[in-house]
Amino acid sequence: MAGMTRKKRRLTLVGLGMLLLGGATALVLTAFQDNIVFFYSPSDLKTKPLKPDQRLRLGGMVEDGSVERDGQTIRFVVTDYANTTPVVFSGILPDLFREGQGVVTEGRLSPEGVFQATEVLAKHDENYMPPEVSDALKRSGQMPNSMPISDTAPQTGS
Repeated sequence: MAGMTRKKRRLTLVGLGMLLLGGATALVLTAFQDNIVFFYSPSDLKTKPLKPDQRLRLGGMVEDGSVERDGQTIRFVVTDYANTTPVVFSGILPDLFREGQGVVTEGRLSPEGVFQATEVLAKHDENYMPPEVSDALKRSGQMPNSMPISDTAPQTGS
C-alpha cells in the first residue's frame, strides 16, 4: 500500500510538471505572436484580412510625385504598380528616402485605409531593394524593367 502512494505522488508531480511546461510554452507562443510583424504589399492589403489595430510592415515603391511635406508630417503613396496605399509619417525620414525608390514602412492601417507609419526604412543604394519588396513586385507582375531581377549583388572580380 505504501508503494502505491509513492507511485501516485510521482505521477501527480510529473502531471504538474507537464502542466507547468505546457503553460509556459503557451505564454511564450502568445508573446511571440504579439511581436510578429507581417510584411504586406499594397495588393496584399486589399486581399488579405487584417485584425483591427494589427502592426505590420508595408513595402513597395514610393510613387513619383506623391511626397507632400507639412512640417514634421510627411504624406506619400506606396505602390507595387498594381495597387497603392497612402502613408502618413511624422518624424525624420532616412537620407536615402526618395520618390521612385524602394521603401519599407512599419505601423498600422487606419480604418480609412491610410497607413500610419511609425518607422520608415529606405534602400541602401541604386541596385538594392528589400527582398520582400522585390518579391511583392514580382508577384504582382509589375517589376520595373530598370530594376535588377536577381537578389544577388553584382560580382566584382579580377
